[in-house]
Amino acid sequence: MKKFNFRKVLDGLTASSPGSASGTSTCPGGTTGVPAVGVAPKETEVQETLASENFQICKTVRHGFPYQPTALAFDPVQKIVAIGTRTGGVRILGRPGVDCYCQHDSEAAVLQLQFPINEGALVTACADDTLHLWNLRQKRPAILHSLKFNRERITFCHIPFQSKWLYVGTERGNTHVVNIESFILSGYIIMWNKAIELATKTHPGPVVHLSDSPRDEGKMLIGFESGTVVLWDLRAKKPDFRFYYDEAIHSVSWHHEGKQFMCSHSDGSLTMWNLKNTAKPFQITFPHAKSQRDGKKPDPCKPILKVEYKTSRSSEPFIIFSGGLSYDKAGRRPSLTIMHGKSITVLEMDHPIVEFLTLCETPYPNEFQEPYAVVVLLEKDFIVVDLTQSHFPIFENPYPMDIHESPVTCTAYFADCPPELIPALYSVGAKHKKQGYSNKEWPVSGGTWTLGAQTYPEIIITGHADGSIKFWDGSAITLEMLYKLKTSKVFEKQKVGEGKQVAEIVEEDPYAIQMISWCPESRILCVTGISAHVILYRFSKHEATTEIVSLEVRLQNDVEDIITPEATENISPYTEPSQPITGSPSNVSPEGIKDSIPCLKVKSRPVRMPQGYQAELVIQLVWVDGEPPQQIASLAVNSAYGLVAFGNSNGLAVVDFIQKTVLLSMGTIDLYGSSDPYLRQLRSPRRSKQLPAGLSELSDSPVSLELERCKSPTSDNVNGHCTSPTSQPCSTGKRVSATEGAKLNRWGPSRPPFRKAQSAACMEISLPASHTEESRDNSFSRSRSSSVSSIDKESKETITALYFMDSYGRKNDGTLSPCLWVGTSLGVVLVISLNLPSGEEQRQSEPVMVAPSGTVLMLKGAVLTFSSVDCAGGLIHPPYEVWRDPNSMDDNEKPRKRKLVTFSPSSSQDMGDYHFAVICSEKQAKVYSLPSQNCLYAHSITESSFVLRADVVTVCNSVCLACFCANGHIMTLSLPSLRPMLDVNYLPLTDMRIARTFCFTNGGQALFLSSPTEVQRITFSQEMCENLQDMLGELFTPVETPEAQNRGFLKGLFGGSGQTFDREELFGEAAAGKASRSLAQHIPGPGSMEGMKAAAGGVVGDLARARIALDERGQRLGELEDRTAAMMGSAESFSKHAHELMLKCKDKKWYQL
Repeated sequence: MKKFNFRKVLDGLTASSPGSASGTSTCPGGTTGVPAVGVAPKETEVQETLASENFQICKTVRHGFPYQPTALAFDPVQKIVAIGTRTGGVRILGRPGVDCYCQHDSEAAVLQLQFPINEGALVTACADDTLHLWNLRQKRPAILHSLKFNRERITFCHIPFQSKWLYVGTERGNTHVVNIESFILSGYIIMWNKAIELATKTHPGPVVHLSDSPRDEGKMLIGFESGTVVLWDLRAKKPDFRFYYDEAIHSVSWHHEGKQFMCSHSDGSLTMWNLKNTAKPFQITFPHAKSQRDGKKPDPCKPILKVEYKTSRSSEPFIIFSGGLSYDKAGRRPSLTIMHGKSITVLEMDHPIVEFLTLCETPYPNEFQEPYAVVVLLEKDFIVVDLTQSHFPIFENPYPMDIHESPVTCTAYFADCPPELIPALYSVGAKHKKQGYSNKEWPVSGGTWTLGAQTYPEIIITGHADGSIKFWDGSAITLEMLYKLKTSKVFEKQKVGEGKQVAEIVEEDPYAIQMISWCPESRILCVTGISAHVILYRFSKHEATTEIVSLEVRLQNDVEDIITPEATENISPYTEPSQPITGSPSNVSPEGIKDSIPCLKVKSRPVRMPQGYQAELVIQLVWVDGEPPQQIASLAVNSAYGLVAFGNSNGLAVVDFIQKTVLLSMGTIDLYGSSDPYLRQLRSPRRSKQLPAGLSELSDSPVSLELERCKSPTSDNVNGHCTSPTSQPCSTGKRVSATEGAKLNRWGPSRPPFRKAQSAACMEISLPASHTEESRDNSFSRSRSSSVSSIDKESKETITALYFMDSYGRKNDGTLSPCLWVGTSLGVVLVISLNLPSGEEQRQSEPVMVAPSGTVLMLKGAVLTFSSVDCAGGLIHPPYEVWRDPNSMDDNEKPRKRKLVTFSPSSSQDMGDYHFAVICSEKQAKVYSLPSQNCLYAHSITESSFVLRADVVTVCNSVCLACFCANGHIMTLSLPSLRPMLDVNYLPLTDMRIARTFCFTNGGQALFLSSPTEVQRITFSQEMCENLQDMLGELFTPVETPEAQNRGFLKGLFGGSGQTFDREELFGEAAAGKASRSLAQHIPGPGSMEGMKAAAGGVVGDLARARIALDERGQRLGELEDRTAAMMGSAESFSKHAHELMLKCKDKKWYQL
């Protein structure tokens, strides 16, 4: 715990803090590299409690559908499911709350997954020909062993039930055997040339199937891709039978009696084979082919990729397969076919089928299977079909697998919300849930999960490309859908045949959500869309039928930019970008210039709104002189003030949503007044219309337009400007006539009106390693030369950050007043004073006065965020209105009065500065004392990169500034001293999806979209990292394996010798010898004792080794207990037989024995 004394810092009596020492900016009145500090009338001390020990970063949980799935497995005893992905990820799911994500370091695609049933382990086979054994008996699974095949490609794996030997088929057609316990390759190999007949001249192809005979475990069925199937006798090391078919095989499935099996083929056929007649299949069916007469060959069908043949004691067997549809049925969706007796049911899927598994009551392959459900893994969904009901309904999925139902475009994360919010959202969302699900419980019910000790309400909001907004309950590291809101219902639907709307500016997804501003206390929701619209919602528990108020705002950029020789000397020649998208003004004649029309049409009639969020106000930016409105880059709403503010590259607008009026619609340059540090001039409307030929303005030339497109990646792509990451450069230094400039501006390729609406889920971009802006690297002086050199490369100054709070609008103000803090892409901070009517009745009628205060502060880089901290170091929450239902009435039929909550900074009468303003830009952070406006601390966050997201959040009952940089670093700075607490290179920015969806929240948590379908949550709090183990679910629970059914005397006598098969005797080193070392390489995993011994020493390593040793000791104790019980049973049996023998021989003479 360290105390910071402002007076001593001011007087230079102590060294500057670590955060200040690294600052390189110049505060007004200060010197470069040293924070300028204002004079306080009395010594002010802030006691900071945060230290670097309070921070540690780790992943907590991943939600959503596994991206690009490739494999599926199910443990019928533990009742958990595993899903492998193309990027080497593995998701293991059990009951709700049991959700674990593992990642292979190699990131190789997962080809196959196999559970050693009820063993608490998982075997993964990856595309890099490596087998991995995962230990699931811990909350964070770890790899115990790996086996890398060097000379052969893995194609199929199989683990027999209650066996420790894994069969591995390869591309060469060979079959190897691996000991799961030691992960060492056995010397026992089934070579392909021994499996097929010697007379066969062709290679049988890769192994596509391996399985034990249910009748005899000493017999193994090997399926080759070419159509050859071999029943191999493991003891005799020779084939028993060979089956040949002309069509390629995709899968094989046994009947439980082990006398016959079924194959699926590439021509859409199913063949049934009997072990008594191996010459040809006794049944060939084409389930989906048209019946042909006169012995004609059936119509060609698509391959049946997998078939499962499951028997039931009480009904006909189930034959379940994927694919096999006729080619002549164009447009048919992927399907799963269920044949039960004479009935055939085709279940059409929304996405291609990756894999499916039939869930059965028994894990024993030689018993009636009694199937009860089918797990179907699709490319973008995960469903379970109920087989016990005739119409085959699906189960309601408890996992949040539909996050990507429409691509996610933005996210918001709110921790420690009001506790009544989640039940309120759930109650309105439950009435809109789909019906028709199976009434049975979700069958994937394995693992255990309990609510952690430290839980608080958390809500995650996702905005989507179709204009929908989803609210999720994220409490206790789970995720559950609460409520879905469709913003598109506010607008009129475009009728089919009308063509494109007159003012449409995007080809698709015109309602895509870009930003979300939500006040949990007042439940006011404000969102912005890609069509330059803002919608404000209020929450109500009652239905209502009202008209939606619509406002139109005209934002225009009126800056006269100046081209100087210095500005164009260092700019390389550019080429023109590609042509604008369809629906742009390029199809409009000069006489039909669009002006003062919005992009979308709001419903004008009264609209019936269900309970939940109800639209109250729609604000739309309009076209100006043929130019489309620019996308909104910043948004803020305050329920206590009744105001919403938003800005873009043209200017700022402030709207009173209580009186439904526009208070301010002003260009960015006008906000400065006489305080403009760049001394820009307003453009004269007459000049712009009457320019002589040969002269041009930068704002109308391709030079300035492309300069705008090629500026800071942060302001272009993160703050919402319409900038294509693949835009091509254009030519510079070329003078264009006014007429040509206008044409280029309105119709030319230099300024496409809007880039096609791309979701954050699919947008990818390569960001530069360095992020430099020559216009403001060295100085912020207000000289004329500085203004020219700074502004020529920033043709427009964008409003990048907005924040409402009670503050001091002007320097040395004596009283707090409502203010709007405005940040721009040039690093300028402006303060707008708000004069609100005092009483509630006056607030409904009297106008709100809005005016720039004249305060101008400056930072390096585009401003990202604001916050306010009191003199005690506590976060000052902006004022808010307590939620009241707008549609409920009291007994007197009068609306309830507004109840406002304000937070005043803690202060004394004799103190000069009452609170601190925290400002963070893409380059640095500053702390100003108010109302003196002295810069107390400045910290240069990054020089080579830039900050993408910054938020002031609470951690360990204190506050800090959390930053995420484009170079992947996550940093935290203490407040108010800006001392670095954490700096970890954690998350490389590989595409814009991460940048657009990354957000911090209170409690030291953050989230981002790790893939287009998954949300990854992380924490940077040491306390949560320590408690995470208690919050995670247990994947493995001790469950006894069900006992096998009594086979009966005759079946035991004539049903085969599978029960006496000893694999250890056959595959062990003593009998089979050692495998060639060059064939496969054993790699100890980090979760094994060998891996731990190879790890670095130290306390952490010792603890980890101790934990692993404890786990293995527990495992050995469990095995010892099992062996002891088996020995006791054997001893008891021996005693019984000895006693029977004694009674039998007791009365006999010695010669009678």
